[in-house]
Amino acid sequence: MPDAPHDLAALTDRMLRAAKEAGAEAADGIAVAGTSVSIDVRGGSLEQAERAEGTEIGLRVLIGRRQACVSASDLKDETIRIMAERAVAMAREAPEDPGAGLADPEQLASDLRWEALELYDATAEPDPAALQEDALAAEAAARAVPGVAQVQQASAGYGRQQVHLAASNGFSGGYARSDRGTSCVAISGTGTGMERDYDHDSRIFQSDLRSPEEIGRTAGERAAARAGARRPKTGRYPVLYDERISSSLIGHLLSAINGTAVARGSSWLLDALGQPVLPEGIDLTSDPHRKRVSGSRPFDAEGLPTQRRALVEDGVLQGWILDLATARKLGLQSTGNAVRGTGAPPSPSAGNVTLTQGTQSREALIAGMGTGLLVTSLIGSTINPNTGDYSRGASGFWIENGQIAYPVNEVTIAGNLRDMLRRIAPANDARPWLGRVVPSLLVEGMTLAGD
Repeated sequence: MPDAPHDLAALTDRMLRAAKEAGAEAADGIAVAGTSVSIDVRGGSLEQAERAEGTEIGLRVLIGRRQACVSASDLKDETIRIMAERAVAMAREAPEDPGAGLADPEQLASDLRWEALELYDATAEPDPAALQEDALAAEAAARAVPGVAQVQQASAGYGRQQVHLAASNGFSGGYARSDRGTSCVAISGTGTGMERDYDHDSRIFQSDLRSPEEIGRTAGERAAARAGARRPKTGRYPVLYDERISSSLIGHLLSAINGTAVARGSSWLLDALGQPVLPEGIDLTSDPHRKRVSGSRPFDAEGLPTQRRALVEDGVLQGWILDLATARKLGLQSTGNAVRGTGAPPSPSAGNVTLTQGTQSREALIAGMGTGLLVTSLIGSTINPNTGDYSRGASGFWIENGQIAYPVNEVTIAGNLRDMLRRIAPANDARPWLGRVVPSLLVEGMTLAGD
């Protein structure tokens, strides 16, 4: 593990001792040490440079089924003592939560090895000058594209983070992450005719990152292609969600099967367990052990082991996304999906999801859809969590006779998520290194509001 400015395991031990001395019946502590560097350029010059380093700690104490969380960035013993005393006082006044509580010792992860997941790049932190060179190269490549009026921003950044979690049930474990990214936003047109588009890439290993020239050029080409956008026709048409934004549809599905929504009774998929939610032959899997993917982890935020599982198999919903609290409320077992920060208790979330890809390319789906809309950008959203009614602003390209005809904007697409997801047709263009590996998705019979 890389060197941290503080011994994070020792920090969490100090918090647990302080919690016990303050009167807590149980407690867990998390310590996070991080470094981030970001460089923004504009007009060929440095616009902004930021660097941040620090260590944050969070403590959760439990008294029976009552809990409270506190956090701080001051690591002195006196601060930790005061944190623990305040947390215990808060917990004594907190309402009872039937789901609150640590894991039983026999539930805890025993294999804490994380190196095989390749979450941390040991390559030296890039010099700020090197990051600036990348940002300038991306900007120059975008500006060189015919039709680009300006580059709104080009950025490059680097970050690394160490995490350690410990609890009074005997768990203690940690891991490290790193990331390196480049992004560019280009604009075509002028005045009210401006159109914006972007490209970016973020990887754990710096050697995997796409070149800044490619990122800038792609951003510029996308912005130039959007010049002269207009509103499309109103009516019912097929809609193809580009791979860049198609994961948002799967994100709505993940939100609906999240244990928090299910336990509250506020999910449009409450009655769908064991029922079809996607077309036959399509699976949705969660795999927290994929290498070189930022959502991977050897254990969850409650110290439980993580594992690959099918959320949807052959179109049929297999289970919910649960942490300990939501599992207890539903009379089930945790699925090892707890996440948390330093200032709040754990909550369930699924990372590293993969949707079954189709056999056709995006271009083949376009050719076969006749007249309709290719969506490349979504703006705002109105989603009814109880019914799944869906409405989003969008922009992209109008398709006529199976070919891209012209760019469009200011269109609203609407439908119902339960119906939409049951008739998705996936392409084969998903990027395998993303946390959500979701290809372009064609949905027939969407309602479009344009001219």
